[in-house]
Amino acid sequence: MSDLTHFDDTGASRMVDVSGKPVTERLARAEGFVEMRPETLARILNREFAKGDVLEVARLAGIMATKRTADLIPLCHSLGLDAASVDLRPGSDRTLRIESTVRVQGRTGVEMEALTAVSVAALTVYDMCKSIDRGMVITGIRLLEKQGGRSGTWTVAESGDSGASRPD
Repeated sequence: MSDLTHFDDTGASRMVDVSGKPVTERLARAEGFVEMRPETLARILNREFAKGDVLEVARLAGIMATKRTADLIPLCHSLGLDAASVDLRPGSDRTLRIESTVRVQGRTGVEMEALTAVSVAALTVYDMCKSIDRGMVITGIRLLEKQGGRSGTWTVAESGDSGASRPD
């Protein structure tokens, strides 16, 4: 089990000790999609929901979620983030694409924070629109890029991922 960083040699769970790592600039980008009926997406884009502006509420929820990632994911380090953004835009006439970017000067990466932002933003879209479209599907949540640390830069394009999980 020694190749799994969240377990010690006996198999016991542990938080990885990052105290000896240098502080470097870290960045992570993630994406996800919410598939819905075309008329649902049109109402979102035209800001026609009584609950409020779906895009802005989802954006705020995603940003807020980045700051709570350590409370949600066991063994995840608590980080003082430097920046977090969430972008929501149509991917097609029935798909809303969500992308998050998170930055920190730290000893560990922010992949989980970027993925959490996308996930919570997507769940917020679902919550705000479920009264008219319970058949929405949240899909394709994945890491697009990470920078910094000992392993350097990684991108989904370099990983050989075909992008098959993307609905567009």
